[in-house]
Amino acid sequence: MQTRHPTHPAEFGGLDTSGLRDRFLVDDLFADGEVRLTYTHHDRLVIGGAVPAGRELTLPVPAQLRAARFLDRRELAVVCLSGTGEVTVDGTGHKLAALDVLYVGRGAGQVGFSGTDGRFYLVSAPAHASHPTSLARRDEVFAATLGEQAHANVRTIRRYVHADGIASDQLVLGITELAEGSVWNTMPCHTHERRTEVYLYFGLGPGERVVHLCGRPDATRSLVVADEQAVISPSWSVHTGAGTANYAFVWVMAGENVAYDDLDMVATEDLR
Repeated sequence: MQTRHPTHPAEFGGLDTSGLRDRFLVDDLFADGEVRLTYTHHDRLVIGGAVPAGRELTLPVPAQLRAARFLDRRELAVVCLSGTGEVTVDGTGHKLAALDVLYVGRGAGQVGFSGTDGRFYLVSAPAHASHPTSLARRDEVFAATLGEQAHANVRTIRRYVHADGIASDQLVLGITELAEGSVWNTMPCHTHERRTEVYLYFGLGPGERVVHLCGRPDATRSLVVADEQAVISPSWSVHTGAGTANYAFVWVMAGENVAYDDLDMVATEDLR
């Protein structure tokens, strides 16, 4: 498991492109037949990828957690990005299709992954309370279509793990899909003083990219992001971007609360 240390906003302006990518971009989460994990000290989130590719995979317990089981002090959400597969929790199997989400609460034991074409995105946060394992189907969760074609930001937002959906201790998770011809996400943008947020971009073609803006609102920088790459956004950083084509992204937050609307808006004209 890779480890990413916290970054103070005063450091941010001194980082070159390589430094920004090393601190905030996670570009190697998915590999056939492997579970890969990255730990960030920003709200102690763990993100990962599991690609069974016909094998039986088990969620490992990295030494950094200092735990007997991965979920001894944590909760977990598993997002099926594409294909189909099965996630097994303590012997009980849960079949997932594209854009289904399985929440696994603190205290669960072994977690396994299987299937031939399923690609699973993993997100975990520390938890101090236990909630039941719950499966949310793509077509059964709250969904809202927002935006305007004139602003190239028509999108459908689905909320899975949040105060009025699947119960969790810290995690808030959803998926946004942009319509064909729309490329902008999260504009006007915002920050989260009380939470870290991570975007995982997916659904991009091999030659397509998203230009993701990050940093303080008055001193933004950019990261060029490819398919199935994630960006860590500390509480002081905006997180917004535009793609060379439409795409989707998983957004996940962890911090002081699970209120979807706990954010601090930034007027577009105030961005620098």
